[in-house]
Order: sequence, then structure tokens, then C-alpha cells
Amino acid sequence: MKDLPAWLPDWLNESVWLIAWAPPWIVSLALIVAAIAIALAVHAVAVRIVRHGFAKRDAFWQAMIARTRRPTRMAFIVAALGAAVSIAPLDVAQAATAKHLLLVMFIILLGWMAMTALDIGAALYMRGFKVDVEDNLLARKHITQIRILRRAMAILIGIFTLALALMTIPGVRQWGVSLLAAGGAASLIVGLALQPLLTNLIAGIQIAVTQPIRIDDAVIVEKEWGNIEEINATYVVVRLWDWRRMVLPLSYFIQTPFQNWTRESAALIGTAMLYVDPSAPVDRLREKLEEIAKASPRWDGKVVNLAVTDITPEVMEVRCLVSARNAPTTFDLRCEVREKMMAFLREELPDAFPKKRLALAAEGGA
Repeated sequence: MKDLPAWLPDWLNESVWLIAWAPPWIVSLALIVAAIAIALAVHAVAVRIVRHGFAKRDAFWQAMIARTRRPTRMAFIVAALGAAVSIAPLDVAQAATAKHLLLVMFIILLGWMAMTALDIGAALYMRGFKVDVEDNLLARKHITQIRILRRAMAILIGIFTLALALMTIPGVRQWGVSLLAAGGAASLIVGLALQPLLTNLIAGIQIAVTQPIRIDDAVIVEKEWGNIEEINATYVVVRLWDWRRMVLPLSYFIQTPFQNWTRESAALIGTAMLYVDPSAPVDRLREKLEEIAKASPRWDGKVVNLAVTDITPEVMEVRCLVSARNAPTTFDLRCEVREKMMAFLREELPDAFPKKRLALAAEGGA
């Protein structure tokens, strides 16, 4: 058994003869068990003291204490095992290996606690915003920002934790350095491998700041209409009108033109086109459109208008405009206007349907 450090108390030095007869592995095991027991006891006392001290603090610290109980317990155990390894009867190689494993565990625990703090902060911030209300533009703006930034920060914490862990291993230390600094052949390889991830990560930060899209925005992408369902660290999920899901990289919304129907407001003006005979009474069509809009619960009471937008020898193009509070309601109102205007034409103005006119040449003549 190797000599005990001079800083240990006299009672322990005087009791060395009690364990001198035991094999080294038994002594090491006993020290490990004792260290874990002491760490658990000290951690339990520390948690009670900290809870009592932070009982009147804000929700963040209360949630932080509750959710970091496991990683802090492991941190206490790691610290106690580090002390136990220092006095255990281990050879130099065994002691070095044990200390290295404990160091890696401690780095992982730090990353775990940082990730927990990030989750708690994001959850508490988003708690103040409701998306299940009529006017949810501000809520969707903040929730989108927090979700994207939270995922970006989580990736950075993961990369930083992995880099620190790799830097403790001599054989792959350069890989850890390459994750933190751009230099050398290894960093070039890693940079090339991570280029798609980093491109979308940067695009995600741009989206969080500039807000071209938000959660639940109504968009038209790739000639398809849908709503933004998820914004992840590297891709966006668009829920299409027929419940299909379109998955697009974040960089798509930075590099490709698309339509956002709810960029500044959820309210939209819908268009319904009618093609009638040029002799159709426009005033009666306009009166009927106003009647349909005022009778519909989908209309928001803001815009209703009918105008002739084009005319040919055979048909007259009539544009009906109506507004509603959001994109789905606007779509339904457009369909309602088309159906009821066509029913009105069929029942009351059948002569207003387009006709094919033929000019017949007069027979005979000079």
C-alpha cells in the first residue's frame, strides 16, 4: 500500500495498520464506496440548504435546482471519487486512467447542466406567450426566435462539450482543437464535413433575427400551400393543406423566394373570379356579393368589393374581394363566395352565363 498523504488526519494515519493486511483492490473498493456514500450525504445536505436559500427566488432558479439535482449529485460523486483515487492503492497507470475518466465525466456533467439551464430559460420565456388566441402574431414571433436560438445554442453546447472531452485524450486531441479553432488539416476535414450543418445553423440564426417565417405562418413553397409546423436546427416542416408534410432545409427560406401570407398580419384578402356574359348586370352582382359577405360569419367586416378586371367579346372577368381574419378562414370564405355567386347566377340571372356568339353573313346583297 502506498504512503498516505501528509494532509490526512492523524487518526487515519494511525489506523493504517487496520487495513494494511487487506488486498489493494479491497482497499480501493472500500474507498470508492465510502467516497460515494459521503458524496451522497453531502449532496443531500447541500440541496436542502440551497433550496431553503432560493425558496423565494424566481422560477428559473427553483426549476434549475430541481432539474439539476441528478447532474449535481453526479458531480459530487465525481469529486469524491477523485479524492478517493488520490489515496487508493493504485499504480500510476490505473490512477491516471481513473482520473482521466472522472475528468471526462465532469466535462459531460457541465454540458448537461448548461443544456438544462438553456431548456429552463427557453421554457420560462415561452410560457408568457399564447399561440391559441386570435391575434397571435407577437407570440409566434417570440416563440419562433426562442426555438431556433435554443436549438442553435444546444448544438454549440454539444460541440463545445465534445471538443473539451476530446482534448483530454492525447490520441484525438487535435480533433477537439479543430472543433474550437479553424486550423490544420483536421480542422479543414471537420469544417468540410460540417458545412451543411453550419450553413443551416447560420441560416437558423438569420431566420430567428429577421423572421421571414414564424411558427404557424401560412406560406406557399414549391407551389404548395401550407403552414409552418416545425422549425428545427437544420430543417423546417411545412404542414400542407392536405396534411402532407414538406421538409425543407433552413437555407431554403434564406435563398429561395416564397410567399408568406401572414408575415405582418394574420388577416388576408381573398379573391374569387367569375366569368360572365358581357351583358351581365354588374350592379346586381355587386349587391349580391355584399349580401353574401355580410351574412357570412367568416367575413371580418373590412373589405368587400366587386370590380370588372377584364372583358373580351365572349366573357367578362369579374373579381370578388373579401377579407377574413386568417388564411384558412379566407380560403373558406372564397369558396363560399364562389358557390353562392354561382347559385345566384343559376337561379336569378341565367342569361348572365357566357354565350358563344356567331356573326352570320347576310345572304344576297349588292
